[in-house]
Formats: sequence, C-alpha cells, structure tokens
Amino acid sequence: MYLRLITGKAAQALSRIRFNGGSQYLYSTTSTRIASNFLVKYLIDSLGFSKKEATFTSSKLTSQKTLKNPDLVLNFLKQTGFDKTDIKILVSRAPTLLYRDVSKTLKPKLQCLMDLGLSGSDLVNVIAKDSNIFMRSLDTHLRPTIDCLRRILGSDEDVAKAIKRAPWLLSFGTHHIMETNVLFLRNYGFSNVIVKKFVLRSPGCINLKPKWFKDLLHIVEKDFRVLPDSPSFLRGFQVLASQNKSLLEKKIGIFKSFGWSDDDILEMFRKLPYCIAKSEVRIQKSLNLYMKELGFEPAYLASHPAILAYSLEKRVAPRMQVLKILDGKKLERRKWTLYRVLMITESKFIEYFVLPYKDQIPYLYESHKKTVSP
Repeated sequence: MYLRLITGKAAQALSRIRFNGGSQYLYSTTSTRIASNFLVKYLIDSLGFSKKEATFTSSKLTSQKTLKNPDLVLNFLKQTGFDKTDIKILVSRAPTLLYRDVSKTLKPKLQCLMDLGLSGSDLVNVIAKDSNIFMRSLDTHLRPTIDCLRRILGSDEDVAKAIKRAPWLLSFGTHHIMETNVLFLRNYGFSNVIVKKFVLRSPGCINLKPKWFKDLLHIVEKDFRVLPDSPSFLRGFQVLASQNKSLLEKKIGIFKSFGWSDDDILEMFRKLPYCIAKSEVRIQKSLNLYMKELGFEPAYLASHPAILAYSLEKRVAPRMQVLKILDGKKLERRKWTLYRVLMITESKFIEYFVLPYKDQIPYLYESHKKTVSP
C-alpha cells in the first residue's frame, strides 16, 4: 500500500531516518556490575531514591569509582537553579555526573552556556533535557559546536534559541555534521537567510547523518516532486525527517483507503506537508468527517489541505456547531463555504457569526468560547 513514489534506495534511506532528541543519551541498562553500597546509600539519603532506583542507577556505571565529595556537585546544581527532582533525574540518567570536578569541569561548561545568554529556567531546562552536555568535552566538542552554530545563525541570541528548542545539538554528533548538512542545503541553492530560518525552525534536522540528510533532500525533490524553490520544500523535509517508513506507509494507506490517488497525495503534500505529520487517528477522523459525513472529494481536500490541518475538537467542531445553531433558528448569516469559515481567525469568526446574534441567542458566545482554543 506504500505510495509508489518512494522506492528502492530512497525508501531504504527514509526507513532509517529518525530523530529522537533524548533516547540517544541513556546509559546502557545491561551492565551487570554490582554498585558499591556507598553510592546506593548516598543516592537514597541525598536524593530520595528508592533502594531499587539507587541500585539500578548505580549499575549504569561501568567501573568502580570513589565518590570524593558528591555534595559539591549537588550544591553546585542547587545553586544553579536545579531543584531536587531535576537533580534526581539528571543523576539517574548520568550517574557519572556525581564524579565530575565542579571547578574544572562543570562550572566552565555552564559558563559557556551562560555566555550565550542562557540563564535561570532556560539554562536549567536545557541541561535537564540533555544532561549529556556535562559529559562532552568543552574544548573539542561544546565550543566548536557553538562556534559552528554562530556561523550558521549569526548571533548568540539565535544560537541560544536553537539550543533551547533542541538541547541535544550540543551533545549529539559533531559540528562537522552540521557543516556538511548546511553545505548540502547551499548546494541546493538555499541562501544563508533561508538556512538560518530552517535551522531555527527545525534545529534537530541539521544533526541528521549526512548520508540520510542528502537522501532525504532527494526524496522531497524527486519522489514527492517538490521543487527546491517552493516554500514547502524544507517544510516537507522536516515532516519526512520525523517519519519512519512504516509510519508513513500507514498514513498514506489511510488516504488511499478513502479513494485518494497518488496525485492527490502529492498535491496535498506540495501545498501543506504538515498534513502527513498528523497522527493516524487524526487523519482518519478528519477524512471521516470531511468525506463520509460532509461529502468532500479527494481532489477538493488535496487542493485545500489547510482544512485537514485544523483541530477538529478546538476549531472545526465548535464552528460547525455555531453554524448549525444559526441555521436551526433560521437566522440570516454569511453564506460562506465551510473552508472559508474555517480559514478566518477566531476573532473574525466571533465578529461575523457569534456577536451579531447575542440578543437572539444569549448563550452562544459563552458556549462557543468554552470549546475553542485560546
């Protein structure tokens, strides 16, 4: 059932493409080393670990070490702004953190991030999302990676924005990967401005393995037939980078089960790639509503894909309910297509379809506001 556009080497490449910000940094849980009683007791007494949690965390260490003064590490983290829960999570993910030298290792790395403008909760959140930052070499990894991001993004402020969105940029892969992928984008004709926008919007993509990155550019252009100068090209790249082959097959299969052709799917993707990023359940629900209940044809939906992207619960259903109430009471209203009704902003919808009827239907405004998104 897989869309015939993606075949051969391209399909194999896409099946390997995945990006998961956190899972790559977990220590192996298969180690059978018996942790020292001291470390187990320390985790229980200082951080509130259960006996089971402490033993499991200790087993992640690959060699016996002596805790010289772990309180220095804990105090440093507390002073930085981490609460007990944050610290427990950090240590459970990377117990070697307790063995780090505060002055020589932890403070300089933290200062490196602070020099970018990260502070307070932003700084804590970055470290909490990827404790592996503390494990990377300052001189051979962190600083070169930050310098690379500076060259791509142009300012410390934008580097900080990218890191806040994807903290693993600082620990996963190397700056050479970023530089290679940026070169691929430039060879496709993308300007520095566009590359910067792409990295800020989807920072995780820039760290894909270069072979996969290059293959995916080819897939978007040749298999999905999106031209590089189209605004949808890099958005399509981002969407496909988040899907594996099996998942993409299933989603395309859902569209085809409703009578969509390859050309319909291609047109939808070219106009709004995000429609493929929605979950299988949401795609199924949307197609059930628009095609089975409302009678829309695939060609119409493919050429008006925004209608598929809106939340059924927070936008589509509430607005349809308002129209149903107005029509049920035979009140005059704007005779717009559903697509046009869904496209306007919430404030305009209220102005056009709710407020004019507040005298005839006093409860309409409050009822509608309870069901829509802010």
